[in-house]
Amino acid sequence: MKKMVLFDLDDTLLWDKKSVQRAFALTCQQAEKKTGINPEELEENVRKRARELYASYSTYAFTQKIGINPFEGLWATFAEDPGEGFAKLRAIAPDYQEAAWLEGLKDSGMDDLELAKQLARAFRDNRMKSPVLFEDAIAVLAELKKKYRLALITNGSPSLQHLKLQISPELTPYFEKIFISGNIGTGKPDPQIFYDCLEKLGIDPGDAVMVGDNLHTDILGANRTGIDSVWLNRFDAERDPAVEPRYEIKSLEELKTILEAS
Repeated sequence: MKKMVLFDLDDTLLWDKKSVQRAFALTCQQAEKKTGINPEELEENVRKRARELYASYSTYAFTQKIGINPFEGLWATFAEDPGEGFAKLRAIAPDYQEAAWLEGLKDSGMDDLELAKQLARAFRDNRMKSPVLFEDAIAVLAELKKKYRLALITNGSPSLQHLKLQISPELTPYFEKIFISGNIGTGKPDPQIFYDCLEKLGIDPGDAVMVGDNLHTDILGANRTGIDSVWLNRFDAERDPAVEPRYEIKSLEELKTILEAS
């Protein structure tokens, strides 16, 4: 019988993509009210420019190692996050956030630096107001907590991941420990983050399962570490033949059956 269930956070328990979508929609609607700009076009342009800008900075390799995406960079401050890599991100973040919105505005036919600054601030505020949990998350965590130890392993900036949990406070009571890649120095799929977590939890790989939505971080990393992997494929994502999960589920409810049989 398994003793420990390790969970990913973003798009496994927290619906981060939907939260980002809401924040973009609210922010671009604010721009439409001020200027008449097409909100869908603006969102598409800002997303495109954010990805391009994000990849152009010297910090890109570090963000890839830790696991911080361009849209997290649009609202993160990286305040008090440890080490030189985060210090560089702290310095870059304000310019990156403003530049993404400015270039997106320009692509939409409007060159307005002051509006870009306003929208950059509004996006952060709107993302703070837009936490979304998957509907099955709390009920399943409550049920599993009765029989298993639970922990979180999440990629990202410590300050931002803690902020996400702060605005979704119903999640944290279920977890014995929360491990964030930015505190460890490397992210999933690097086996090191899993070994570090297992050591701190006093758990052998064979006594744990890892549940996550991402084949190339959660599942690949668990496989490399000897942990049974459970791919939460809610939206029928395409399989990658190079990464084979031990189990595949479409909802967290299915996890209980897997654990009972393992």
